[in-house]
Amino acid sequence: MSSEMVIRAGRVEDLRAVVALERGVEEAPHWGEAEYAAMVGEQEGGVVRCLLVAQRGDDVAGFAVGKVIEAAGLGELESVVVEQGARRLGVGRALCDAVIRWCSEEGADAVELEVRSANGAARGLYESLGFHEVGVRRRYYREPVDDALLIRRELRKD
Repeated sequence: MSSEMVIRAGRVEDLRAVVALERGVEEAPHWGEAEYAAMVGEQEGGVVRCLLVAQRGDDVAGFAVGKVIEAAGLGELESVVVEQGARRLGVGRALCDAVIRWCSEEGADAVELEVRSANGAARGLYESLGFHEVGVRRRYYREPVDDALLIRRELRKD
């Protein structure tokens, strides 16, 4: 497998690999294939979503889901999943950067996300990407129970 990584828009032919990868990561949201399929098709209305894929060689090494609520000018990094063997190689950072760029291109003024308070590695990554804490949802996560930290990155400067 080539170590060169490419971040690209997800395609219908990626859906099986994306769902298989997601099912292997306990912290992933575990959406259905139809939900991912809707992200790669035409979207209308006030909310748009993207599925971005990190490809290394012929394999999907990770993916991220972004959402923009157009009326609010708000983006959300909904999910980032990286295959176990590709962790700590910059895949997660590259996916996050790509979602942030996509949100900006879609007109978002800020990007928000939730992260487990106990996930120090993810929190460190998000902080290095310019996110800061704006709130807490107590006991939001289960198995194990944990707080969700609400974090935000402003995209537009006055």
